[in-house]
Amino acid sequence: MKKLLSFLLALAMGFGALAADRQHTLKIYNWADYIDEDLLTEFEQWYKEQTGEEVHVIYQLFDINEVMLSKIELGHEDYDVVCPSDYIIERMLRGDMLLPISHDFGDIPDYTLGVSPYMRVMMANTDGNGRDVADYAIPYMWGTVGLLYNPKYISAEECKSWEVLRNPDYAGKIYVKDAFRDVYTSLLIALKKDEIDSGAITRDAVSRDTSPESIQTVEEWLNSMKDGVQGWEADFGKEMMTKERGWINLSWSGDAQWAIEEAEKVGVKLAFSVPEEGSTVWYDGWVIPKYAVNTKAASWFINFMCMPENALRNMDAIGYVSAVGGPEILAAKVDDATFAPEDASYFFGPEAAEACLNPVQYPSAAIISRCGVLHDTGERTEDLLAMWSRVKGDNASTFTYVLIGVVVAALLAGYFFSKKRGKKGHKRY
Repeated sequence: MKKLLSFLLALAMGFGALAADRQHTLKIYNWADYIDEDLLTEFEQWYKEQTGEEVHVIYQLFDINEVMLSKIELGHEDYDVVCPSDYIIERMLRGDMLLPISHDFGDIPDYTLGVSPYMRVMMANTDGNGRDVADYAIPYMWGTVGLLYNPKYISAEECKSWEVLRNPDYAGKIYVKDAFRDVYTSLLIALKKDEIDSGAITRDAVSRDTSPESIQTVEEWLNSMKDGVQGWEADFGKEMMTKERGWINLSWSGDAQWAIEEAEKVGVKLAFSVPEEGSTVWYDGWVIPKYAVNTKAASWFINFMCMPENALRNMDAIGYVSAVGGPEILAAKVDDATFAPEDASYFFGPEAAEACLNPVQYPSAAIISRCGVLHDTGERTEDLLAMWSRVKGDNASTFTYVLIGVVVAALLAGYFFSKKRGKKGHKRY
């Protein structure tokens, strides 16, 4: 009996120690390759200097919004900070899955106030289900959806329109981001340009439109160009562009910027265009899920990420554009020798009305004015996914069939080899 009591006491003390340690642990769940990871260690030191408290960062990665959401919604994972996309923030607010972000930092400035006014407009356009989204989310990175292209093979003039994707001359050299929501909304805005321009419908209304008629309209357009698509890609399209295996890629601006920089290193020139018919703007933001344990450190971490010097480091590390504006960011990003003046006052204020900025990272006000935003598609998500599957499913390219053949051959070879070797081990394909 004494041994049992001693065991139970030790077990209770162990759980108590774990619980106490959890209070000094910050669990962060973020996209892969989406932060300067040196900042994680630096945050631990900075947090102790500012608060006198220890904190240990546990950093984990996800690659699909819905996987992250499922772990929190169904698994009740106790992540303290996560970085979902705009439409997932909408869904999390509707499901009462977020906690307010504290702005009580004592003598430390509230760096979240440096978030661009434009990003606050974006948040205001996010459906908070009766809540002020700004209380629950701080934008982290943002960008546009457009066309990464190789001007050696395709002209800048052609890439002013989505119609370039239907040009049969480029068949087999086209890659499309496997992101049904981004592609659907961008194309629907473009296809309804005349109605938007006439005032018959607003761009925001089109951004929220998932009617059967609109889904069919986009599906028909995609079907008219899909035979030329070499790949529906989650991440490899930009690499195909740097190797000149692809000539055009429907992509995100952050991926485009990475590809442009990497291609330049090997003597390949790439460019990026947001078609004139219209497109979309998106953002990802920091939030604190409802099952978070260390909410104090979570709020401090979000504030730390908004410090101008840290925002710049993250931008340099990953290629995407920080939601933080302000004079420090503007001064660091102006390059009079490379870029033509453009109106970026929407993001930085009046002082950026004629700023020489990288147009891939900071599109002009004219481009932004023709872009809608992404929203959660709710119950219509299954219909959009079904449409997307139909479009992709009928487009198995020659490369796809070759790949399938290689995989099947490898599986058969592996099977006979394992039989010969006594079934020692196996491989995944």
